[in-house]
Amino acid sequence: MAGTLYLCATPIGNLEDMTFRAVRILKEADLIAAEDTRNSIKLLNHFEIKTPMTSYHEYNKIEKGHKLVERLQNGEDIAVITDAGMPGISDPGEELVKMCQEAGITVTAVPGACACVTALTISGLGTRRFAFEAFLPTDKKERQAVLNELKDETRTMVIYEAPHRLVRTLKTLRETLGNRRISICRELTKKHETVFATTIEDALAYYDVQEPKGECVMVIEGKSREEIRSEEKARWEEMSMEEHMELYLGQGMDKKSAMKQVAKDRDIGKRDVYQALLQTP
Repeated sequence: MAGTLYLCATPIGNLEDMTFRAVRILKEADLIAAEDTRNSIKLLNHFEIKTPMTSYHEYNKIEKGHKLVERLQNGEDIAVITDAGMPGISDPGEELVKMCQEAGITVTAVPGACACVTALTISGLGTRRFAFEAFLPTDKKERQAVLNELKDETRTMVIYEAPHRLVRTLKTLRETLGNRRISICRELTKKHETVFATTIEDALAYYDVQEPKGECVMVIEGKSREEIRSEEKARWEEMSMEEHMELYLGQGMDKKSAMKQVAKDRDIGKRDVYQALLQTP
């Protein structure tokens, strides 16, 4: 009978956030696959966990993944841990889960701390709908492409960033998204946890004189639907009423339907469209 793959969350700063279940699973597993064994040994020693460890990270995830699947198929239970937080979230554990599902191996999660959700809940920004982007791509073109996709995102956005790249990213955010509300969360769950609720421009002014420190989670306000509608209306108004009508007539709409759509685009009444067209020489 095949074993089970356990995705075990580990603390993102405060060791007291380790769950009783996670400690038990790590003790009972046949093997622990850790992102960085040198980092994880400190956690295991703290909780007196003697289970053997093997490294499983971004650079060996395919080769090692196949070996782990083979051991699971032979009946071993394997626990996966990352340096901090939930495995599989911005983490190579995602690949191992896919391999296990394809092989028919049971995968289950042992939930716990997660920096994304922790930052979101204390940010003071909307939490009902959010988009998680993890770390932005390092490639400049790919990075800009992702940010362009976020330009009209109405959900609250959560992005991870390292301190030495924070200012550069804030500048790019200002250029792409404009001056939004933002909460910069650092040292989450630790003694010196801070939530810097500000705007992108004010954050840049602050970090102009203060050096960023610690891994950061940026929680950014989404674009309001009112602002999107206003921008769309402004774009339509750059076009003459006749051009606007011709656009829809050229798409095969009848005159009545085209007038209705033009009125909707411009947020005016159909009578206003009719009157404007009558006055056109």
